[in-house]
Amino acid sequence: MSHYYESAGVESPGTGRLIDFPSRVTIIDEGEPANAIYQIVSGNVMISKLLPDGRRQIFEVLGPGHMFGVTPNGHYDCIAEALTDVRVTAFEKGQVDRSSAFNAQLADVLKIQICALHEHAVLLGRKSAVERVASYILELIEGTSPNEGWVSVRVLMTRSEIADYLGLTLETVSRAFSHLKRDSIIAYERYDGLIRVNIPRLRPLTSTY
Repeated sequence: MSHYYESAGVESPGTGRLIDFPSRVTIIDEGEPANAIYQIVSGNVMISKLLPDGRRQIFEVLGPGHMFGVTPNGHYDCIAEALTDVRVTAFEKGQVDRSSAFNAQLADVLKIQICALHEHAVLLGRKSAVERVASYILELIEGTSPNEGWVSVRVLMTRSEIADYLGLTLETVSRAFSHLKRDSIIAYERYDGLIRVNIPRLRPLTSTY
């Protein structure tokens, strides 16, 4: 596991402890002993798996309130990387197993995450490249009004990471962004910075609305 530092003298409610991870640090690695379950307090975490040939599939990007590190056996089956500076609450596995209250909370959180994974499976299996990129951008601005017009959002993932998340090549992702920009659905100066999004025009391209 990569280096991290614990918030000095800070204990979260219950049995957990607060831990801070800097951006781009691996929080858990595939195959490591599963000693804890983590809940995100702030920041964003990417969950992924690597194939033997080095190809990567990012299948979740989690935010505050979400949990990761759940596994049916004694080892983690995925990689969790801090996409931004992240604060998590770490719950020791043995204590978690003995807490019915925590397990009820865990079940509620995982229900939401499972539904999100269902949506992601549809995206990977049935949507076109432009629809996938439009759906990804919409994920970044969830909670906004469909009639709000133009909004600004920061793209935290690199183009390569977006490709791994959407099951596309880097070139295809770049072409999809260029297509959306050319049609005045999004506007940006840099690929990895702040973009402006025309919500009413973007939503129909996601094949969801």
